[in-house]
Amino acid sequence: MFLFEAKRILIVIFGSLLGAISLNFFLIGANVYASGFTGAAQLISSVFNDFLGIGISTGVLLFLLNIPVAILGWIKVGKGFTIYSAISVVFTTLFLEILPVIHLSEDIILNAVFGGVIAGVGVGITLKLGASTGGMDIVAMVLSRMKDRPIGTYFLLLNAIIIALAGVLYEPENALYTMVTLYVTTRVIDAIHTRHEKITAMVITRKADELHRAIHNKMVRGITILPAKGAYTNEDKNMLYLVITRYELYDLEKIISEIDPNAFTNIVQTTGIFGFFRRDN
Repeated sequence: MFLFEAKRILIVIFGSLLGAISLNFFLIGANVYASGFTGAAQLISSVFNDFLGIGISTGVLLFLLNIPVAILGWIKVGKGFTIYSAISVVFTTLFLEILPVIHLSEDIILNAVFGGVIAGVGVGITLKLGASTGGMDIVAMVLSRMKDRPIGTYFLLLNAIIIALAGVLYEPENALYTMVTLYVTTRVIDAIHTRHEKITAMVITRKADELHRAIHNKMVRGITILPAKGAYTNEDKNMLYLVITRYELYDLEKIISEIDPNAFTNIVQTTGIFGFFRRDN
């Protein structure tokens, strides 16, 4: 248990480091903006510096923007999820303050692409472990549950605002290069971790009773148990069929590895469901 949590924290911190590298080494110097609250913090920092003559770093603004969101996440999303998200935000802020803002390249396209790739890897590995980078991730989850709309709708809305403001306040080209960064980041996240809010897990196991009890002890999800038989071994087994959110995937993987390491699990995207699906856990 301790090793699992230590690994989780270390990878969340590493994801934060990658996010800071993406910003300080590529995006900030090129006036290209990241997605979500990070991009919003970048834009506000640029406006304060360029139009008001007030120097406020991106890291400090990112931390301040996430304070009310962390409170919202604690109440609406879950304590464990919010704690790991807070760790991500704190270390991203720390690394942004420690690492210098440098220009590795004068080519804005290279900055946009490499910044997007590195940011996508950082966010992807964080999401894969059931945490988030905070900010818009938490806001989008809460709004999605309240309005019953796809979580991507709210990501798109905030990012569209960032792109539009970047184009109005600075050069229109900055908005276009920001779109390149957002596209690359999204594609990398998709390659590392599913972006779909709901996913379906089909688990073939010899320990169905132990497994479903362990899952119910950790999460409130309905499970259908079906008889299954191996075509090659002719051995009787069971299949557990359940729909979960992408943020519960890490917990499910952990439970399966502890109860039945030999279980076979297939994870597929769920584009829609009919019927009751608990949204407030």
